Amino acid sequence: MPRQLAFELGHRTALGREDFLVAPSNEAAVALVDAWPNWPSHGIALSGPSGSGKTHLAEVWRAASGAARIDAGDLATADLPGLIAAHAVIVEDIGTLPDAGERALFHLLNLAKEEGGFLLLTGREAPARLPTRLPDLASRLRALPHAELGAPDDALLAGVLVKLFDDRQLRVAEPLIAYLASRIERSIAVARDVVDALDRASLSGKRPISVPLAAEVLRSMGLALAARSWTGNS
Repeated sequence: MPRQLAFELGHRTALGREDFLVAPSNEAAVALVDAWPNWPSHGIALSGPSGSGKTHLAEVWRAASGAARIDAGDLATADLPGLIAAHAVIVEDIGTLPDAGERALFHLLNLAKEEGGFLLLTGREAPARLPTRLPDLASRLRALPHAELGAPDDALLAGVLVKLFDDRQLRVAEPLIAYLASRIERSIAVARDVVDALDRASLSGKRPISVPLAAEVLRSMGLALAARSWTGNS
């Protein structure tokens, strides 16, 4: 039977505070972000694996604070006074900070304190574990309040799967959620990939999203999922 092409129509990812699922693996990070503007410092840091919710929490804070956003790799050439003019800045993925950007991050931390602004740093590793070359920056990063987001437990993974399907306006049965949650790696990034693959398979094959289809999709993704787990990129 000919298979329908799965056109890339896109979908809306819900990133509001009400869409963030709180669980023991992330509640410390949620509490720290929610405490703004009464943070214990002018900067905080969130760390955790890809898909653990760092960007979602950062977006929640940006909606509340009007924060500017910049990738750490772009700091070296950024207009730092212009950034801090927003009085709130998100610096994403500080693990990718190049040597040339270390002095810029140190300067931005100082500007936040001087101007009464706030910084939120995200990364896979806690800032205290980053191999920074600038001693003053290393000291400042170690002093930042920090919260780590862990891998989701079974209940959170099931909730994330429901949310990912809802984001695509797909309604699926509870047995499918239970089936997926008990078989895929405990990673929100993997959950996102699986939901995307199921959506595409359903469209291309004109089949409902069901446990049998999920079984086929997981078998077809087996090597990809194993590779992601092996390389530590989940």
